Amino acid sequence: MDLTGKVAIVTGVSSGIGRATAAALLACGAAVAGWGRTAPEGLDHDRFQFFACDVRDEHAVAEAFTNTQRELGLEIHVLVNNAGVGIFGPIDGFKSEDWHAMFDTNVNGLFYCTRAVLPQFKKQHEGHIINVASLAATAGTASLAGYCATKYAVRGFSDALFKELRPDGIKVTCVMPGSVETNFNGATPGAAPDPHKMQPEDIAAAIVHALEAPQATMISEIQMRPAQVK
Repeated sequence: MDLTGKVAIVTGVSSGIGRATAAALLACGAAVAGWGRTAPEGLDHDRFQFFACDVRDEHAVAEAFTNTQRELGLEIHVLVNNAGVGIFGPIDGFKSEDWHAMFDTNVNGLFYCTRAVLPQFKKQHEGHIINVASLAATAGTASLAGYCATKYAVRGFSDALFKELRPDGIKVTCVMPGSVETNFNGATPGAAPDPHKMQPEDIAAAIVHALEAPQATMISEIQMRPAQVK
């Protein structure tokens, strides 16, 4: 897909992978509707517009989509389902509200956003959905059981969805990064890049790569790992 003039929605745009993806799409000539609970700092561009949206609320998602079409036009070409939360800890002490917070954001929110764009995508016979999962969707890890469960769900949803939407000319890609240097789970990125972690811009570049694949090609899954290990 040539991204010049295309309209993309990026959820979880406030920071990290979402913000980096919005910046990368803008650099490729797309217009970007950034959805998030808070606006990203320093992302000032005439083709970027922020829409306050908590993806856990299906009514807020529907409103954000209506507002996006009103401001940027009816045609939407890309949805990057990036909004996510990770809360770690052993299951025998895990809080129910933390469990629900992860599923409400990582799984239910992704469903609400996907459902919102599909009628327009089908009308166009064109669209690309990028679901940001994690390598936690490929193998369980101690004290990450809840998070892994959500990301396995995202991967399964993505696999079924691409088969469902293929006849409509709609592409679906599941991106599964490993360690990324972001504020995820309360971590604070270092002043200098950690060579043992990927940067948000690395994930954004992979998303752009999937979007720019030839029309006859769909990259259904991307697994990403740091090139170096400790």
